[in-house]
Amino acid sequence: MRILFTGGGTGGHVFPIIALARQLKKIYTQSMAPIGPEGETHLQMFFLGPNGFAKKSLQEEGIRTKIILAGKLRRYFSIWTIFDFLKIPVGLLQSLWYLYVWMPDVIFSKGGYGSMPVVLVGWLYRIPILIHESDTIPGLANRWAAKLSQRIALSFASAKEYFPLEKTALVGNPVRSELVQICLLTDEKMKEEAKGIFGLVGQKPVIFILGGSQGARKLNEFILQILPQLLEKYEIIHQCGPKNYQQIEKAIKQSSSSAYHFFPFLNENQMGAAYLLADLVISRAGAGSIFETAACAKPSILIPIPQAASDHQRENAFAYAQAGATVVLEQNNLTPNLFLNKINQILDNSELRQKMSQSAQSFYEPEAAQKIAEELIEMGK
Repeated sequence: MRILFTGGGTGGHVFPIIALARQLKKIYTQSMAPIGPEGETHLQMFFLGPNGFAKKSLQEEGIRTKIILAGKLRRYFSIWTIFDFLKIPVGLLQSLWYLYVWMPDVIFSKGGYGSMPVVLVGWLYRIPILIHESDTIPGLANRWAAKLSQRIALSFASAKEYFPLEKTALVGNPVRSELVQICLLTDEKMKEEAKGIFGLVGQKPVIFILGGSQGARKLNEFILQILPQLLEKYEIIHQCGPKNYQQIEKAIKQSSSSAYHFFPFLNENQMGAAYLLADLVISRAGAGSIFETAACAKPSILIPIPQAASDHQRENAFAYAQAGATVVLEQNNLTPNLFLNKINQILDNSELRQKMSQSAQSFYEPEAAQKIAEELIEMGK
């Protein structure tokens, strides 16, 4: 069976594809019966989409990857829109060629502007398409792609109103099972080894600050502003993003602390270890970060990006907060005192932390990758 993945180049698109690819490989490895369209047991996986860190990450999973040009859809005026319009016909031609050469049995689209030419060409070739929408409010690409797809999978129940119910199912967001296995370890020896990864020095509660795969400049700047107060009580692991690393390194050079550990990017093992050690997660409100935090059963504070498309991060955050697993703070209303008080309220109250942890675990859908993988196989037969 040939399965083609497509989507944007950010972690929110790439990591669920990796989780799904691993589940597909597991199904094919464990199955004794032929499950492909021609009765074969061999699995071939491809990715077609825009650049990012997608190529390296996906190729490591045995996914053959090709990069295409894709024009970004903007809801605001920008001179770059002119150049993006020029990319669209090139991306369509590239998609026509690669899909003709590969001719997959089924297409899985994670959304994002980079998926649009692939979905359109897949529809023209009459290839079955399954799209997955991570957010509470779907992006333009998935709203459009829903008209061309046979199946639609959702992470949040509130997104159902945007799609035809007869071909829509709520399944959750695929999370890499290997990351979850690490973050849920209870062995004290493993926790000590995890501390060694980051060079943790004390017995203070640990806060894991997660800016997402691209980092979060405003969030990083705010953390630096209150860092001295945080380090009085807590130890910090901070993924700040490659674009922000040098800025932070320069800012703390004169006041560095052995209790502050910042990194441009964390690999899968490091990410799992950070979640394992964390007593509290502070993050933006992308669906990927929310579902990873839920899978690892960690209490959290979410600070949505104010300028996110359709304000979907804010809606994601409040949908998750309804489960009792997180506290939402609006960036525009954020003050040092408010932020520190919320952190202290959670970390000084073990009963509250336990309740938030249980709510997070209940929110997580552990079978998301399994359900989507099984549906893709069925569609591709």
